[in-house]
Amino acid sequence: MLYVDNHHETDPRLNLALEEYVLRHVLTDEPIVLFYVNEPAVIVGRNQNTLEEIDPDYVAAQHIQVVRRLSGGGAVYHDLGNLNFSFITNGSQDLHNFQRFTEPVIRVLNQLGVPAALHGKSNIYVEGKKISGNAQYLAGNRMVSHGTILVDSDLEALLRALNPRQTPIESKAVQSIRAVVGNVRDWLPEMDVDSLRQALLAGIFGGGPVPEVGLTAVDWAAIRQIKAERYDTWEWNFGRSPQFTVRKRVPWAGGEVGAEVVVKNGRIQTITFTGPLAGCALQTHLVGHRYDQAALAQTLETYGPVNGLPAAQLLKLLY
Repeated sequence: MLYVDNHHETDPRLNLALEEYVLRHVLTDEPIVLFYVNEPAVIVGRNQNTLEEIDPDYVAAQHIQVVRRLSGGGAVYHDLGNLNFSFITNGSQDLHNFQRFTEPVIRVLNQLGVPAALHGKSNIYVEGKKISGNAQYLAGNRMVSHGTILVDSDLEALLRALNPRQTPIESKAVQSIRAVVGNVRDWLPEMDVDSLRQALLAGIFGGGPVPEVGLTAVDWAAIRQIKAERYDTWEWNFGRSPQFTVRKRVPWAGGEVGAEVVVKNGRIQTITFTGPLAGCALQTHLVGHRYDQAALAQTLETYGPVNGLPAAQLLKLLY
């Protein structure tokens, strides 16, 4: 086993780029382990519709980053109280074998006095509360198995950020399964992420020397390039969501006006208005437009009211 030190980077986009780089370019027969802690972020699964997983208003107001990862599974919340671990191995024989990769984590937690256990296929629970979710992905002949450990996370922020907006959305995206969550500090009040990281390293490497993979300046430049080309882009984090349909109605002039918006690759494919806006030119004007709240707000403000319906109401109708 080899260890990759991320030098305490807390940018979630950079850490996901680091993980991808190690998977694809740090080729060794030895398994590799990586730990990282992220600034507040929602990390959505590869096949999820981002807007079905988050409260976009809360996320924007709290400056919480939203980033898509390469693995499947559900959305998770990261902050500075959450420790993430990643095992990178050769071959695909352990794909779907979460027990192999959660075992060292569970063993160390048990040694520390936390009665953690694997629950279902891929989650770690303690006394009915979920403290860790795990996911995997394969690239060529190498795979990643990574997971979270809630150590001292802001659980209120977690619940609010992962509270999907109450808008009818139809899609075939993978949706997250909600669970009762808990922090490791509920059982170990003095524990923090750095202490747990050190305990896990000691447990994985038997308390002996920790052999490291040294990353060069050239490696880090390549990692930042992956970040810029994938994880920094709206097209990856939001636009890659599977096709979905939004249907909404808002009151207007003693009645109501409705809209059906079909979105594919993050862009509006069709809009169908009902009521006073039926057949208006805005339906075609917005085709191809990025389905993004700020971008739509700017376009609608420039376009102006339609049949007396102001831009703010139009935005509520469409987004």
